Amino acid sequence: MALRTVVQIDEEKCDGCGLCVPGCAEGALQIVDGKARLVSDIYCDGLGACLGECPQDAITLVDRDAARFDEEAVAKHLKSLSGPESTRGRSPENELPHEEPEPSVGGCPGSLSQAFDERPAASPGPDAGNLVSVASRLGNWPVQITLTPLKAPFFDQARLIIAADCVPFAYGDFHRRFLEERALLIGCPKLDDTGVYLEKLTEIFRQNDLRSIEVVHMEVPCCSGLVQLVKQALEASGKDIPTTLYRVGVKGDFVEENILGGATAWMRRTLSL
Repeated sequence: MALRTVVQIDEEKCDGCGLCVPGCAEGALQIVDGKARLVSDIYCDGLGACLGECPQDAITLVDRDAARFDEEAVAKHLKSLSGPESTRGRSPENELPHEEPEPSVGGCPGSLSQAFDERPAASPGPDAGNLVSVASRLGNWPVQITLTPLKAPFFDQARLIIAADCVPFAYGDFHRRFLEERALLIGCPKLDDTGVYLEKLTEIFRQNDLRSIEVVHMEVPCCSGLVQLVKQALEASGKDIPTTLYRVGVKGDFVEENILGGATAWMRRTLSL
């Protein structure tokens, strides 16, 4: 046990809506007896990604004696949430601090970390007509920065793409150009909590052996905040990871490439879509 930051839930305010549950990438929050509960201290990383999901403001961060955050236990826990052997309904009060607790109602299998060794072949939809179908090149899940775990197999020796979430809609060749044999993270530096992003990216850089980082952002000024977040996270992590920046036009009509650090002259090239 040690003094550290964990979430605390005000049961009087909590109405059991469950919106906080998918907001916790580690599966630390679940609905038990109609209220949100912290399943176990070992699952809570203390970053507070769930705070903004609660419409009742029932979740806060507190400093107290708690069992250490256990990433291996989190990985097993997330796997068990969607596994056939899961036992539902266990009360968190009956769990020992270092036990591997069994999940209860309210887990979010959609946040389970996955790496795709094989991708489905291209297949046109029912109304595709003569359109050419293109197979997805996405290699991991989840992709949202807030939801992704700090450590995952798809981060090991990965070429990591960090993209503003508008980029794939503006740039039509995003899958072929940027996703092949890469791990993906997405986020919006204008609308999302950049403080959470900074802490999350710092730990991802620190705890994983990444081969390279590529940041893809839009040409609008607010989107350059994603570049600043990556720069700050790299500095805070103490890692020296080769990083390339790509700036995409709002019409998807160009991509500008820049190597972070050293000589940084912009190179513009127009890509046909």
